[in-house]
Amino acid sequence: MAFYLSLILIVLCMIMSLQTLFSSAKIKGRWVSMENFLYLISLYATILIGFGLIYIWLDLHGLVVLMDGTDYMETGFLEKLESGFYFSAVTLFSVGYGDISPVGIGRLIAVLEALIGYVIPAAFVARVVFDAGDRAL
Repeated sequence: MAFYLSLILIVLCMIMSLQTLFSSAKIKGRWVSMENFLYLISLYATILIGFGLIYIWLDLHGLVVLMDGTDYMETGFLEKLESGFYFSAVTLFSVGYGDISPVGIGRLIAVLEALIGYVIPAAFVARVVFDAGDRAL
């Protein structure tokens, strides 16, 4: 039960973080500002950590979601933590290096993470442009 509750809380935190990007509140200041930069960093960090925790939790509960090369990663907790966050970062910011591969349900999760990684910059730019247009009127 605690496993499912943990996963639900992780997903809820990520959804709430992404919701700020699509909320009606305006982005403050200039297009390139320290506040907007820190906002994007915190948004990416929340998504990266959230997906990394999902990979780790699933792996700790017996589901194989990541494979290192051709072998299942039989490692300790710290190595799983490192690999989960590393894979999450590589998937969020690019399509991956190929050194760690998702398997099973991990593939679906990786696709969702990559999609979010591609949508965040486009949504942020669109929001800034539309907010700038509203301010000009």
